[in-house]
Amino acid sequence: MRKLTVIFTLAFAGLTSSALADDDHGTDFGQYRDRLLQAHASQLFGVAGPLQAASTASIDAATAEANPAALVTAAHGLRVKVVSAAANLGANIDMMALWPNDAHPTHIIACNEQGTDKPGVQRISLADGSVETILTGTKSCDPAHRTPWGTIVVAEEAGNSGSMLEIIDPLHTTNVVYDRATHMLSGADAVHVAYRPAVGHLSFEGVAIYPNGVMYYGDENRPSKGTGGGAYFKFVPSVPWTGSTPIGSLGESPLAAGQVYGLRLGKNGADPGTDYGQGTETGKGNWVMISGSHDADLRAAAAIYNLTGYYRPEDINADLKALAEGKVRFCANNTGNEEADRSWGNTICVTDGTLDEAASNTATPEVQLFVVGNRDIAMMDNIAYQPRRGNWVVQEDRDAPGMSGEGYPFNDSIHLCLDDGDDADTLSDGCVRILSLNDLNAESTGGLFDASGKSYYFSVQHNVTGHGVILKVTGWK
Repeated sequence: MRKLTVIFTLAFAGLTSSALADDDHGTDFGQYRDRLLQAHASQLFGVAGPLQAASTASIDAATAEANPAALVTAAHGLRVKVVSAAANLGANIDMMALWPNDAHPTHIIACNEQGTDKPGVQRISLADGSVETILTGTKSCDPAHRTPWGTIVVAEEAGNSGSMLEIIDPLHTTNVVYDRATHMLSGADAVHVAYRPAVGHLSFEGVAIYPNGVMYYGDENRPSKGTGGGAYFKFVPSVPWTGSTPIGSLGESPLAAGQVYGLRLGKNGADPGTDYGQGTETGKGNWVMISGSHDADLRAAAAIYNLTGYYRPEDINADLKALAEGKVRFCANNTGNEEADRSWGNTICVTDGTLDEAASNTATPEVQLFVVGNRDIAMMDNIAYQPRRGNWVVQEDRDAPGMSGEGYPFNDSIHLCLDDGDDADTLSDGCVRILSLNDLNAESTGGLFDASGKSYYFSVQHNVTGHGVILKVTGWK
């Protein structure tokens, strides 16, 4: 972040005491910082002009059907294109993966967060927006990710019964039916899908998969009557992935067998540390082995092993710059609860040594705050790393329709945040609003970039049309 340091140095060199104490114009140091972010948005964020405030518009169904791109207001310089608004696109499309790769994708593979009678996993053609259903029978399918070994993993946000499935050859897998009670799969292409009990059960939301098969994920759970909330877990495969080409069968996947560990912070005292519990949500800690983790209820295990809890862990995304250096760093969102508690949520970043140390579980994990929620950016849900620029997109899932007395209602927004620079703290060096929905009851989900960092895809979930809408944003400099 040397560029940002130069900008601030030059800006401060020209400040006068009156500029810093311009009470007549309501200016303080924090406001000045925000104005610098706005003024230098082109250099820092690649957008000509961020949005000054969230949209308060709520368009009707006819307007949205005629032009689905009208569901969002974009920052100056960004362009919004409709990828798909097909009538058969799931109403609650959530996380998505580009297929067959991020550089030259032809399709999106997406989870639909609805009931077992609705499509659970769909593929969307980037050429014409057509939609086909891959799998039905999941409950609240939420995460969908492409693996380094050439498959798709999807999972359910369904409490302690949530399960993970793995799909091979998703372009030629159609109308498979999953039975949640028996975990059996049926249909002509059922051989292309496998149930993955080795990773355990929880309310799946964020998932980060590394090239060696090590996988990090969280339990979308909230604190309740003294419980700790949602915990974070790590899956270490019995046979790490070392290949360079896609696997030929699901039996070759590193997710077939392995060991699950849970995150417990607090290193003080005799190793592995005694300062775990309420009040220790940042700092160093340990990955605690979950005994009998295969097919286990990991939410129950979190209480048994006194794992560190967070307020509704949501999406996770890997830091690709760290990965290129052979290191593990991922950032994750915890929503909080703004309506009842004015708990605005936060974004944390987790480090876990090198890829080899992560696989051998010999690193010391560390958690630090990255974005602290506030009235303007709250209840962070999905998160995406922007290749090349190294910025982070944070999507909101606010309780705005139920709030009163604080200038509400306004719509969910999407923010772009700088990574942490060389300053003293671990926090983002600043965020700006780049998109805002024009539908009070909708939510933006599933955001992800292509390899260039110049095309951003996201879903407008449960929008006014009653069916799914996936949009593509371009225009970054």
